[in-house]
Amino acid sequence: MNNKIITDPTFISETLSEQLKKLRDSLRPGQQQLADWEGGKMAVSAVPGAGKSHSLSVAAAMAIACYQLHPRKQLIIVTYTRSAAAGIKAKIKERLKELKLPQTGFMVQTLHGLALNIASRHPELSQLNLETSTVIIPTPSHRVIRTCVEKWIINNPLRYKTLLEGNQFDGEETERLRRQSVLRTEVLPQLAYTIIREAKSSGLSAQQVWEFNELTIDSYEILAVAAGLYEQYQQVMRSLDFIDYDDMILGSLQVLKDPTIRQFWQQQVFAVFEDEAQDSSPLQERLISVLAENNNETNLMRVGDPNQAINSTFTTADPVYFNWFCESCKTEDKLALMNQAGRSSEIIIKSANFMLNWVNQQWIIEAKKHSKNNSLNNKKNLKYDTPFRQQDINLVPINDVQPNPESVGQGLEIYRPDDIYQTVDLIGQRVLELLTQNPDHNAAILVRENRQGRFLAEKLSYLPREHKIKLYEVGEVERFSQIPEEILKLLQFIDRPHSPDYLKTALEILEKRGLISAQDLNILATYPENFLYPSPLIPQPKKPVLEARRYCCNLLQAKLELPTYQLIPFLGMTLKYTGAELATLQKLSDKISQEIISNSSLKSMITALKELVNTEQFESVEEDNDNRYTAKNQLTIITMHKAKGLDWDYVFIPFLHDDVLPGKPWVPTSAKFLGPFTLAEVARAQIRTIVHSQYINPDQKINIPQPIDAWGEAQQLKKGEEFRLLYVAMTRAKRLLWMSAAKQGPFRWSVFKGDGTVNLQTKTPCPILPILMDRFPNSVMH
Repeated sequence: MNNKIITDPTFISETLSEQLKKLRDSLRPGQQQLADWEGGKMAVSAVPGAGKSHSLSVAAAMAIACYQLHPRKQLIIVTYTRSAAAGIKAKIKERLKELKLPQTGFMVQTLHGLALNIASRHPELSQLNLETSTVIIPTPSHRVIRTCVEKWIINNPLRYKTLLEGNQFDGEETERLRRQSVLRTEVLPQLAYTIIREAKSSGLSAQQVWEFNELTIDSYEILAVAAGLYEQYQQVMRSLDFIDYDDMILGSLQVLKDPTIRQFWQQQVFAVFEDEAQDSSPLQERLISVLAENNNETNLMRVGDPNQAINSTFTTADPVYFNWFCESCKTEDKLALMNQAGRSSEIIIKSANFMLNWVNQQWIIEAKKHSKNNSLNNKKNLKYDTPFRQQDINLVPINDVQPNPESVGQGLEIYRPDDIYQTVDLIGQRVLELLTQNPDHNAAILVRENRQGRFLAEKLSYLPREHKIKLYEVGEVERFSQIPEEILKLLQFIDRPHSPDYLKTALEILEKRGLISAQDLNILATYPENFLYPSPLIPQPKKPVLEARRYCCNLLQAKLELPTYQLIPFLGMTLKYTGAELATLQKLSDKISQEIISNSSLKSMITALKELVNTEQFESVEEDNDNRYTAKNQLTIITMHKAKGLDWDYVFIPFLHDDVLPGKPWVPTSAKFLGPFTLAEVARAQIRTIVHSQYINPDQKINIPQPIDAWGEAQQLKKGEEFRLLYVAMTRAKRLLWMSAAKQGPFRWSVFKGDGTVNLQTKTPCPILPILMDRFPNSVMH
């Protein structure tokens, strides 16, 4: 929207024009480009802390005012979470209230909520009946995925036999049973889960995946296996009247294929503004583009930061699509850069910029070394193979309403403690010093894995007890939602202990809770009788196996000695639930007891729990507070992923070792009989290659990478995302960024108990840490 529109009396009054000009002038130069939007396509690439949401709300209010939008011709703002949608909606209403305008003419929705709205209005076209259907979120352990795996095995005996034999199979029966367990409970469920998300969210049908398999040459025919699992999934979902979130998008696009209905929706939409566009999939982009068409022009503004794209390893998001959209808009002079940020102090911004540029440089150097073998370099735009878009964060002017804060201490502090225990001591001392001097400030420890967070919470538990500093471990709260499923799986084992599947899932829970040592559970579950009740002829097992057997036998003993209604509390004690976990468990126990009061038996309890887990109708007991992550005088322990969108005065990032970040290619020992790769990651890389090729040039021949090449691509993409994750973590800090890599740490955090009984090993720091120490020598603390 330009100044001509703002001052034109045929559009708005002079008073409103002055208010709009004042509102626009309050924005920074990069932010003003959003307010100056004049229709058509526009990409906005922003840096962390640039004020995307605020700018978007101002741009939305100005568009509503200048174009006199109303409920029959409104602005649609889409984002990806309900909390983000609620936040943007409140900000737009606040801007309209300041302008003394009706708080109408716009709608803020999650993308899936928008799709659901369209699909449910036209069930005859979307073929979705939301009154009878159940929406589920399938995971590898979900019964729908497990059912489709079993059906695929029955219908594809030859392909299953090929997978079972894998490499160097001598026909030994115990090994056969072990491999069957690995395929049925690990490899195939993960492959099904991955291919369904990747293919479906990209608009590919099972039949299309079948056809693409013809372009590959591998002994397993991985895409053929994936397509078969995808087919079975669709059949199972239809038979149970289930739908997933991708069905909503596909259903809404099916509705909009009808010219009359598409015109009906487009007439009600003036434009679409999208927030967090770096997390969008091709299918989602297609939906908002169709809705944004207006008189042969697409009124679409997409705002995002491709350098904060950190979800592509567990969702179908891929920053490459937003990067391509930015480049497309750039050729038409429709790319806006929001590169000023007032969140962090100068040295924190410098360190984040340095990290971004160093990683990109190393990426290009490495790509050139392997240019002959690296299929990633076959794309037209090599620069987008780098993990980051080349854009630095700039300081805001001194007179800005949100000036960059002053650093505390060195601003950037880098440590190399002797071990992880000294790391915790250093963090505890620094937190105590900082929050004692500044009780109105807050702090956070950002971890890569939840097990790291649990270890830190245990060792820092003295802070609230002795120093009145609040300690909030976010991972503990998130574990509450898993309680019903954990209890269900243990009860199923107690009910049928000789089932290899139920025994394995019970052992997995015990291992995840840190009660037993990590080991190959498939070996234990292959012959349940030999594991639980070994005869004198069975060789004496090692200590970890005896430990696992003792826990399982105790669970079976409880079935004989305790009444049914006491089993759930007993399982909570066995899993060592504490605090709010126990409150959640008590709520669960009371709910189940009420449901089975007329038929109190183990089987009826399992049936009730199954219904509860499958319909996701149970809410855990937790603190209801929007500011619970960033409260004053509080130390929050949170994963790097969860920290996105938040900030703290002081941010601690410990345990920066290269085997954790960026990590190394890893194939589970139990699945190595299939080769030096995982089927799920190979299929993911192959599907993404297909979708990228179709996105750029639909008529071009697609070169699908073979398994080894696809595995290499998958690892490169993961490595790039890990560096973006570190970038996000670093840019959460306002006044102090504290980073460390201990000289000694656990072999793997997943098997670490933190009780001092596990020997620590020498660790190599994350590659960026020594470089930062050289670049910022004053930040190195001794």
